Order: sequence, then structure tokens, then C-alpha cells
Amino acid sequence: MIDQSKSKLDRREFLGAAAAASFMIIQPQLVRGTAANSQVRLGILGCGGRGTAVGSGFVQDAGARVTALADLFSDQLEAAHKHFDEIQQAKGYAAIDSSQLFKGPHAYKEIAASKEVDFILITTPPYFHPQHLETVVEAGKHVYCEKPVAVDVPGAHHVIRIGERAQGKLSLDVGFQIRMAPPMVELTRRIHEGALGKIACGLAYYYCGHLDRPDWPNASPEEKRLRNWVWDRKLSGDIIVEQNIHVIDMCNWMLQGHPEKAMGTGGRKVRTDAGDCWDNFNVIFVYPGEVQISFGSSQFNDPTFDAAVCLFGSEGSSEAHYDWRVNIAGKNKWDAGLGPAKEAEQFSAAGKFKGSLDQADPEKQKAFVASITSGQFHNQAALGAESAMSAMLGRMAAYSGQPATWDELQKSKEVYEPKIDITKLA
Repeated sequence: MIDQSKSKLDRREFLGAAAAASFMIIQPQLVRGTAANSQVRLGILGCGGRGTAVGSGFVQDAGARVTALADLFSDQLEAAHKHFDEIQQAKGYAAIDSSQLFKGPHAYKEIAASKEVDFILITTPPYFHPQHLETVVEAGKHVYCEKPVAVDVPGAHHVIRIGERAQGKLSLDVGFQIRMAPPMVELTRRIHEGALGKIACGLAYYYCGHLDRPDWPNASPEEKRLRNWVWDRKLSGDIIVEQNIHVIDMCNWMLQGHPEKAMGTGGRKVRTDAGDCWDNFNVIFVYPGEVQISFGSSQFNDPTFDAAVCLFGSEGSSEAHYDWRVNIAGKNKWDAGLGPAKEAEQFSAAGKFKGSLDQADPEKQKAFVASITSGQFHNQAALGAESAMSAMLGRMAAYSGQPATWDELQKSKEVYEPKIDITKLA
């Protein structure tokens, strides 16, 4: 249980661990003599679709080398093993040693203890993130943890404490890659410099289709829940915490704070899968200065996808869509050249872009690897916890049907417990 008396922090203290990283001498084990062995060595904990995709990005775009894999399920482990051996063979890397393939309920401990990895990518179901993150940090490994860092408030507070222990010793990044997308970086810089004037209100949304999952006909009910964790609110945190968190994090970034209160609603109206996640949320987040953000999301059927944050101020408005328009209208006009017409000739101080998120993952991954090799370590634990709890504030308001405040949220002792014994699935 987390000591709540130690978790009531002002924002400066709360994000202290996310401040400029401390410089440290590069670890000797990262300095190798030959080109074939000079890459930072990556271990992947959670070999499903996201782990494979992000891991591939680290290999292709950031120069890392996958040397170890871990997963609860043998089929996912084998598929990832085949995939990474194939893409790394083209780079002249040796095949992943069979001794570095870890399977079963204790695989997370085994990969964390491996001497063949420098950093670990955590892409397991979010419920496990605090436990897995703590194990990796205690083993002295750098870590890149997918969002959300936790599914409940005690878990988020736990992550803050883990980050404090890692500060200045390890790089600990959280998967909010949008903060590294060049058009978004340029837009946010302009907003912070006052391009919109006094911000009055905003709109944020994440409308997407149903997430299809296999039937797993021979799996037990417990195994199906784990394999289809995106449908399960105890394992995922529900769609607002697991998926919609990206645009909520964008609001925090652009507004330089977290919401102080929220009012919301939503429900499960048309979903037919076996899970219990809601299919829509509608929340009003109130940020410092009484800036109200109207947030909406959906996850059902097959609608036109769009995710965006729009802000409205005294001197203009901004739009930041996932893969098209990123601009400012009004007194201080600016356009990244990503509108429907792909107006490539429009000027952008940050360059011409094909899609707003095209370089998000590569830039994030390259920066993370560079933080390890340079010794300029990152620490995004507090930042990740803040954004996770911002999404939880909206969930709390929507679930209860009552207004909720940040201070009330910090006192929550509710623990999300899926009650699945993974040792029985070995």
C-alpha cells in the first residue's frame, strides 16, 4: 500500500523527477569494441503487437539491438523471436540466443536479471506496469515503459516513488511519443510563447473503431482476459486511461498543468465484446485558470478515425490532429502544411511535414537511446503518473456521475485487481 501522506505534492515537487537529467559517466558495459556489438542492447517484456512494433522501431530508427525477449505466452514469444531474428539478420546481427528467451509468469524477473540487456521495453498489460517497472529499475536497467504507467491511483503513486529511486541513475521514459513529433513540438512552443493569447477553452477528442481481438477458442476464460486485455477495465484502466490518455497528455503538455476538476458521463451502449470497458466518454476537464476542455471519445464500430486537441484564445485558435492539420489561426497564423490539401509550400519554422506523427516514434526512440549512451538520463515517471491520473480523474467523474477534484483523486485507495492467477497459465 502506498503511503498517501507522501503522495500529496505540489506540481513543482510532483514533476521534479522529470526535470533536466543529471549527467553521469557512460557505463563501461555500453562501450564495446566492434561495430557488431556497439548497439545498445534491448530486451522486450511483452511481445505482442505493440512490443513488436516499438521494438522494431528501436532497431530500425534508433540503432538498438534486440538481445532478449520475455512473454507469458509461448506463441507470442516465438513469433517475436522469428521477427527480430529476420530484421536483425539484414543488419548483420547474430540471432537472439535461446538462453535469452524467457517465458511464463516469472519471465519479467528473468529478463530484468539478464546481463545481456542494457534497457527493457515494457509493453505488458497496463495493470502489470508498476510491478514490472519496479523490477526492472531495481535490477539497474534503463526502461522505456508504454503508457499508461498504472491503472489506479495507488499504482501511479508507486510509479512516482520508483522514479525517485531511478533519478540520476537510469533513463526511465514513458511512451508519450506525440511530445516528440516535430509539428506538435513547434505548435506547442508557439502556444507556450503566447501565440493564442489568453486561452479560454478547448476541445479534445479520440474517436476510433472497435479493437478486434481473436477468439482464442482453446483458451481458458482467464487466458482470454489476459490476451484481450484491451477489453478489460481492470487490466487496461478502461479506454480513457489506456487509449485516450494520449490527447489528455497533449492537453497537459500544451496547458502546462493537469486538470483540477472534472465532470463527466459515458457508458457501454453498443459494444458487444466479452469485456467491460466503456465505449464512450464525455468529460469536461477544468484546468488552472478555469480553462475548460471538452473531451470526448469512442471505441466501437468503424467510424472515421480522428484524434485532436484544439485550443481557443484571445488572439487565435490552434488545431493539432493526429495525422493532418496542425496550425494556428488568428493574429499569429502558422501552418505545418498538413491540411487536407497537403499545402507543402506553406512555411513552417520546423520544416515541411508529411504527417503530424510520422516522426513521433523515431524521434522519441532516438532521444531515449541517446540519453543512455550520453549519460544524460531522462526521468519521465512523474510525468507519466500525472497524465495517467489526469485520465483517471475523468474516469472517476464519469463512473460516479459526480464532479471530481484532483485533491479527491489523490486520496483514492481503490486498487484495480483483475484476480487472475497467472501461474496457472504457465
